Amino acid sequence: MPETMEDKTNPELYLPHPGVRGMTLLDREAFRRTVVVPALKVKKEIVHSVLKSLKQSVLQRPGLKRVVEDPEDEDSRFVILDPHKVPEFSLGESEQQVLKQLSVHPEVSKYHLELSYENFRTEEILRAVLPEGQEVTSGFSRVGHIAHLNLRDHQLPYRHLIGQVIMDKNPGVTCVVNKTSIIDSTYRNFEMEVLAGENNLVTKVKENNIAYELDFSKVYWNPRLSTEHGRVVELLRAGDVLFDVFAGIGPFAIPAAKRKCRVFANDLNPESYTWLLHNCKLNKVDTKVKAFNMDGRDFLRGPVREELSRELPLLREEQKTAFHIVMNLPALAVEFLDVFRHLLVGEPCSPAGLPTVHCYGFSKHSNPARDIQERAEATLGTSLAGRCSTFLVRNVAPNKEMLCLSFQIPADVLYKRPCPDEAKPASKRLCTSQDSSEEKMKFMLALQFQAEIST
Repeated sequence: MPETMEDKTNPELYLPHPGVRGMTLLDREAFRRTVVVPALKVKKEIVHSVLKSLKQSVLQRPGLKRVVEDPEDEDSRFVILDPHKVPEFSLGESEQQVLKQLSVHPEVSKYHLELSYENFRTEEILRAVLPEGQEVTSGFSRVGHIAHLNLRDHQLPYRHLIGQVIMDKNPGVTCVVNKTSIIDSTYRNFEMEVLAGENNLVTKVKENNIAYELDFSKVYWNPRLSTEHGRVVELLRAGDVLFDVFAGIGPFAIPAAKRKCRVFANDLNPESYTWLLHNCKLNKVDTKVKAFNMDGRDFLRGPVREELSRELPLLREEQKTAFHIVMNLPALAVEFLDVFRHLLVGEPCSPAGLPTVHCYGFSKHSNPARDIQERAEATLGTSLAGRCSTFLVRNVAPNKEMLCLSFQIPADVLYKRPCPDEAKPASKRLCTSQDSSEEKMKFMLALQFQAEIST
């Protein structure tokens, strides 16, 4: 039997039937209940005027009708009032004066309002089902037709019910998954369990007016990074060069190519590489993006070094081509910065031509901006004070921030200058102050070895 409820002060008036507590398999019929709410009987021709005049007291709950027919009088309607605004089934002085002007009798009736599963919000349903006092998760990430949850341990016994409720309450969601492992630091994907709906994890998404297709179970995609992708791409101008070290399926590379930039995009994950190629074709930029399936270090020491070695010496002061290197692997990217130390050999290009790095990282430090800068400085072996900027991307977890550190690679880091007298025999060669301590040691050992041979 559906429960009938009449409580003038109960704040839980619109909660589901208490019998659903502990439910693990969804039974929609069990949520039915009847509540007694205040209502005004008015002539149907003045319903609109009453609604407008009493808008602060009229029921505003989505999914519930504010005006219902009177089964005993076809010329009248019942206007449903909010029981929290009219707790004693009587209107205040000001409302009664308004009704008097409309020639409406101010007497409030009791109306039996039928509530069903469809009338309750996701959070209300889950709060009624889970044990009292336990945290309720109703938020999720939407990736095309997929809703992605990160459930806590105490929610796992109810995971299939939670998945079904999420799917019911969100049109267009036909698959609900829960992450079952942490993100793998190598390929940035994770294991997941399908909680409800179809087992189809190949989906389509749209970000910043660009369409992408992907297999959510095999590649990394985070819809919360849409704004950050757009922010960095807005820094690029036609003719600029972008090196995307951890490109994923292309959220930096493809919009950059559409801005008529030259793009070199790389990802170690073979699945990401495959979908990157697919999305480049999908967006008709496959001729503008050179894609690679390499380790990030190998990509920097190979294609990136080759391109910079070829392009930077040709730059003239008046040229405005800018080189950008995006390193969006926040768990590890800072550790890759040591690759830039003496990546190029020769005389430095003009300061304006030095590549700009956008390096992402996580921080749990009380001062995350200073933390990521200091870590980058330690890896680069130089100070970035006054020549870098830090942007807070988003809060990932309590006391854990994701940041983007942007800086031009200092010339003394990027370039290794050759000894001017390299052509001389080793016994007569002098190292310049640009040589590293390691190189000087090798030089001294060579001299010592040569002396031992001659004796």
